[in-house]
Amino acid sequence: MNTKVQRSNAAYQKMVEALLAEYASEDDAVLNMSAIDGGWSVIQIMHHLILTEELSLRYVRKKLSFQPDLKPAGWEARLKSALLKFYLNVPFKFKAPDVVGEDNLPGFTSFTDTRNRWLNIRKEWTGFLDQLPPELLDKAVYRHPLAGETVR
Repeated sequence: MNTKVQRSNAAYQKMVEALLAEYASEDDAVLNMSAIDGGWSVIQIMHHLILTEELSLRYVRKKLSFQPDLKPAGWEARLKSALLKFYLNVPFKFKAPDVVGEDNLPGFTSFTDTRNRWLNIRKEWTGFLDQLPPELLDKAVYRHPLAGETVR
């Protein structure tokens, strides 16, 4: 089965792999260096994304474990998804939620460990999506902490 969700996941996987390839030759000290403006290091940004993937997968697995009555993802969920994409792409900084924020990011870690952790959660997501029953593909399964029920 090659669903839109699986195609989106595969496209995201390619982006992650390209990003990891781009930074593979960099020294760990450089990747762990905070941004000039005091922002997160490259490694911390990667770990922020890893955490969001890990927590999202944990949430969806838990939600589906008790077989909830899921409603179809209608126009409201699509609108929320579009607004969330817009929000995440504006050139302004926003404070990350504590659970995926600075207190949960490493001060210093190796690129190799980061790469392995990211590829592991990507593998878990791919396996999860490959096993997802087709009848759930049009349901509002995920609830984003900020946007609420969204699609994809």
